[in-house]
Amino acid sequence: MLPPGPLRRPLAAAARLARARPQLFFPQVLASLATGPRQNDSVFYEIRTYDVKPSKMKEFVEMVNKYFHLRTAHSELVGFWSAELGAMNTVVHVWKYDNFAHRAAVRHALANDKDWQGKFLSAALPLIEKQHNEVAYLVPWCQLGKPPKEGGVYEWVTFQMKPGGPALWGEAFRAAINAHINTGYTKLIGVFHTEYGLLNTVHVIWWNESPDDRAAGRHRAHEDARVVAAVRDSVRFLESQQNMLLIPLQCSPLK
Repeated sequence: MLPPGPLRRPLAAAARLARARPQLFFPQVLASLATGPRQNDSVFYEIRTYDVKPSKMKEFVEMVNKYFHLRTAHSELVGFWSAELGAMNTVVHVWKYDNFAHRAAVRHALANDKDWQGKFLSAALPLIEKQHNEVAYLVPWCQLGKPPKEGGVYEWVTFQMKPGGPALWGEAFRAAINAHINTGYTKLIGVFHTEYGLLNTVHVIWWNESPDDRAAGRHRAHEDARVVAAVRDSVRFLESQQNMLLIPLQCSPLK
């Protein structure tokens, strides 16, 4: 309730301005309460995970390597991998889109692409047991990286965080990632936060020269007090974690 007398009008005007432009009155509070990825643009990434029938995995990979140029003619492929360790008979591919209208246009074009439909899709679908897709953004403090050279292996780590979004666990998670980067044993490729799919999911892609280099680096990191402290702080917000060792396919831009 506003007080009576001469203060009523200026206080009422201030209240209206605060409702219209709250950032003028509470800038620090609003910044701390932001829960989304706070993207600077509309670019997003679609993460597609396929479980392939075990007896058909070789056939599926051969088809991808032979015909996937028909798909990449329509939109940008970031990477395409098959699982070597972890969720076996699984492939993961990541696509970049300018916005949702761009994705819709690409999907429409694919539906009318007779070569894509006839040479690949109609033959590949019977080889797949399950499909799962997510829409995710790169976190604001990460740019999509590239490996220093070809021929390594990728580690795909999926973290299921407690509900609440980055406002709850974002700073601690970033500190844990940076602690691993600072050890120098691994190369960060990207950190993605889901927008569609299972929420509060973060996918982190790392690159290593070989599985043995990764194992040796992890051993060093576990003996680094800075890494241990950062992980201990972040794990308070962790529900579960899953790791896969991935091998890039021939068609993958990230090799």
